[in-house]
Amino acid sequence: MGSDPAGLNRRPGHELAAGLRAGDFSSLELTDVHLAAAERDNRGLHAWLTIDAEGARAQAAAADAALVAARRDGPVAVAALPPLHGLPVALKDLVSVEGGQCTAGSRILEGYRSPYDAHITERLRTAGAVILGKTNMDEFAMGSSTEHSAYGPTSNPWDLDRVPGGSSGGSAVAVAAFHAPFGIGTDTGGSIRQPAALCGIVGMKPTYGRVSRYGIVAFASSLDQVGPFARDSRDAATLLHAVAGRDERDSTSAPVPVPDRLLALAASDDAAAGLLRGKRLGLPREYFVAGMEPGVEARVREAVAALEAAGAVVEEVSLPHTDYGLATYYIVAPAEASANLARYDGIRYGPGMRDGDTLANVLATRGRGFGAEVKRRIMLGTYALSAGYYDAFYLKAQKVRTLIKADFDRLWADGFDALVAPTSPTVAFRFGARLADPVSMYLSDACTLPVNMAGLPGVSIPCGLSEGMPVGLQLIGAPWTEAELFELARGYEALTADAAWRTVEPTDLARAGDPDGPTPMDRAAALAGAA
Repeated sequence: MGSDPAGLNRRPGHELAAGLRAGDFSSLELTDVHLAAAERDNRGLHAWLTIDAEGARAQAAAADAALVAARRDGPVAVAALPPLHGLPVALKDLVSVEGGQCTAGSRILEGYRSPYDAHITERLRTAGAVILGKTNMDEFAMGSSTEHSAYGPTSNPWDLDRVPGGSSGGSAVAVAAFHAPFGIGTDTGGSIRQPAALCGIVGMKPTYGRVSRYGIVAFASSLDQVGPFARDSRDAATLLHAVAGRDERDSTSAPVPVPDRLLALAASDDAAAGLLRGKRLGLPREYFVAGMEPGVEARVREAVAALEAAGAVVEEVSLPHTDYGLATYYIVAPAEASANLARYDGIRYGPGMRDGDTLANVLATRGRGFGAEVKRRIMLGTYALSAGYYDAFYLKAQKVRTLIKADFDRLWADGFDALVAPTSPTVAFRFGARLADPVSMYLSDACTLPVNMAGLPGVSIPCGLSEGMPVGLQLIGAPWTEAELFELARGYEALTADAAWRTVEPTDLARAGDPDGPTPMDRAAALAGAA
């Protein structure tokens, strides 16, 4: 093998794809390197709920066989292989994989095995990707820290005493900790972008309808969207290209072509940086929220200055209904969740109580199977939809949602190419710091959830460190402009390619591999005891 196997999992996906095609290593060798890292670190990080080593190796062997056949047919056949062919991917544990577990981080789905593949799973199989397993998440994607998983929290590889963000914390950590070059998450109010920011990687929430939700466990159906994690914009764009597109089984899946520009981001730093020249970017003043950490604001404003130095035009703008976004979201999302989660009754899915009459069994099953945060949101949502309160809460929230979208539409009509903003107002916080105060936890998504309310695409990219922890820069675009956002992200990566912070790996990763070290649950309990 022409490459050091110990370094393979540090390389970006597009380099791994080139190495596979050149025969420098096999998909099986690549898969084994990533599996070894995931299995070594999972005690300390708890990023994975299940690692399917046998299934992953079988998929890798099939990818290698296809590579051998393509080489026999010549360079054109090798070049025609999909970009993800033979490369490892981590899936959030609400993505259906035929025959595999799909718990959505909840005890109420413990033991459930999916009878079919989600649409994106089908797409990944067609692309020849290797699915390594399923990652940890906040229960039913309700949370901003992955502390609400029924199976225990996940640690941030930059500091094992801190959260990775959520709800897609497991997938974000799997990518940040070099367990996989690609990861899949879902974003309802920031659940891809916020953990991407807190873990120092790239994460995109696409336009609502860009990726099919068929086979994805639902939280809030008008807000949920599947999206990619990666360690750079080129890889994230490649993963989005693979899973996006119309699916007749999902009525919200849009018949909008997936642009091949996603596969053509500039490889040259000079060319990429040149794409920023003349771009008109808005800087929403409302996104610099009260309580934002000074170090976070400093890194974001430094990034904005770098964009201006590269020729972008940055203008301060206002999104006046932003302040209503949090309240609006926490009416709409729980209302939709209360309807979606009504199906979990112990009869059709997962374990159920069988000791009383039907109603008593259903109540007991839901009481035992759902965690505290899920129960909280079901109660909020049911109340908002109840007779006498529907008009006062849910209907009014939908009207405000229209106003939030109109704020963005006005800026697109004014000719802005994108908006630039913080992703999270803080760096990763310590375990337990916000569990006793749900409102402070909800504020973690203050900069991300308006994008979901408006159905827009948004991407978070690393923009430096504050007190040794990653900070994320968010780029927000008009509907269906994912390729343009990734071009801007790639341009910023080019500008900062030589920045010292780009050479820093997650600083607590070595401790995560200690076989005798504490688990994230141990750490969380110790911090709670100290408090």
